[in-house]
Amino acid sequence: MQLQARDNVPLLTAVLSVIALGAVFAAVGGMIPAQMLPRIEGLITWIPELNVVISLTAIGTIVAGWRAIRRNEVMTHRNYMVTTTVLFAAFLVFYLYRITVEGTTDFGGPGTIEQFVYFPILGIHILLAIICVPLVIYTLLLATTRPIEEIYTSRHRNVGQLAAVFWLISFSLGVVVYAMLYVVY
Repeated sequence: MQLQARDNVPLLTAVLSVIALGAVFAAVGGMIPAQMLPRIEGLITWIPELNVVISLTAIGTIVAGWRAIRRNEVMTHRNYMVTTTVLFAAFLVFYLYRITVEGTTDFGGPGTIEQFVYFPILGIHILLAIICVPLVIYTLLLATTRPIEEIYTSRHRNVGQLAAVFWLISFSLGVVVYAMLYVVY
C-alpha cells in the first residue's frame, strides 16, 4: 500500500481533501441532520473553550516543530507535527459536532465591529483553514510515504512551510474569533 500511496500523493491529497472539506461544508451548511448525533449538553457548552485550548496548544506544537526541524531534529519535528495534525483533527471533530447539533454562534457586539472587524477576521480564518487542509494532507502524505532521506528532495519542505504559516495564522485568528464571541462580546 505504501508504494501505491507514494506514487499517488496528489490524487490521495485531492480525495482526502474533498472528503474532509465536504464534511465541513455539510455541517456548516446544515446538511447533516442534528438528530443523527447524540446531544451531549455538557460537551456542547464546553466545546468553544476546549477548542481554544486545542488551538493554543496547536500553535505551540507548530512553533516547536518548526524549531526542531531548524535544529535538524527530524524525529522531534515529526512528533510535533503529527501532534498538531491530531489536534487539528480533534478541533474539527468538536467544531463539526457543535455546529451540527447547535448551529453557528451569532456575534453579540455592535454591527460596525461585526462588519469591519469580526467578519474580516472570521473570513481570513476560514479561508486559511480551508487552504490548510490540502496542504497539510499533502505534506503529511509526503512525510509518511518516503524514507527520511527522500523527504529532503521532495516538496515537503516548501509545502510544509506554507502549511505551517497558514496553520499558525488560522489557529491564531481562531483564538481571536473565540475572544470576540465569548469574552469581549
